[in-house]
Amino acid sequence: MDFRLLEYFLAVCEELHFTKAAAKLGISQPTLSQQIRLLEERIGTPLFRRIGKRNYLTEAGQTLKEHALNIFHELEQAQTEINELKGMARGKLTIGCSGNHLLTETLISFHRKIPGISISVLELATEETKKGLLDNKLDLGVVFLPLDDDQLVSMELYTEELCLAVSGTHPLAGKKSVMMKELAEEPLVLFPEKFLVRRMIDVYSKEAGLRMEPIMELSTMDSILQLVRLNVGGTILPRTYLNLMQHADVQIIPIVNPVPQKKVGIVYRKQKFMNASVAAFIRELIHTYNPSKSVDEEANS
Repeated sequence: MDFRLLEYFLAVCEELHFTKAAAKLGISQPTLSQQIRLLEERIGTPLFRRIGKRNYLTEAGQTLKEHALNIFHELEQAQTEINELKGMARGKLTIGCSGNHLLTETLISFHRKIPGISISVLELATEETKKGLLDNKLDLGVVFLPLDDDQLVSMELYTEELCLAVSGTHPLAGKKSVMMKELAEEPLVLFPEKFLVRRMIDVYSKEAGLRMEPIMELSTMDSILQLVRLNVGGTILPRTYLNLMQHADVQIIPIVNPVPQKKVGIVYRKQKFMNASVAAFIRELIHTYNPSKSVDEEANS
């Protein structure tokens, strides 16, 4: 629909008088009346009803007015954000996260919009990200929640699920699902105990009445997955990472009864000034995981 028609329509809504609205718009009254008739033809119903010497909105007109106001509000918000982005020609962000895969899509889209911002992503344990934020060495963190600290603000993004990954020749390959207790005797390559993913595994295995004893401990998901591909052992890693890798020689198997899962979210220092580039990156990150949710809705949830 032509935005100009909506502008004319809202002018008449405001004045409820075609001559006054036309003067305000700087066009003739016949031209305005013709444009409103065109809009009504496109909508397929009258938008105004004339009673005596006054014009009133019909029910359809009231509905269109509400939506038109929302449309122009969103356009104004978009222009405000674009103007802000134009002012961010240069700058640097330092982000700590519990896995680079959490940021891949956001980094690509953010860089396309604001190529002048330099971004440094550090793959850290959750506690290391917390320390970096409190020491003002990081602008932002993307970690497993909760991360309780009175000096930090947290926003949930989504729920992460842990899955078993094995090579295509592994005895468990091809299974539709496994229970945690089935993995007690399996050779596993896991994170060291300081990592939250490992602590999640230990909590869920303890609830199942067993203790995981990995044959190897490595500190990066890439190195762990490399050993899985070589059939050194299986592993338990976040589903989002495993889906992103999509190796033909690696099988992803859901863990059930219970499903090991935890919230992932954004964390930042409460009292630290949030510059435009940090705020823009947070918006982009929220849009990646919740395209229909605004930053304000996320912050208030």
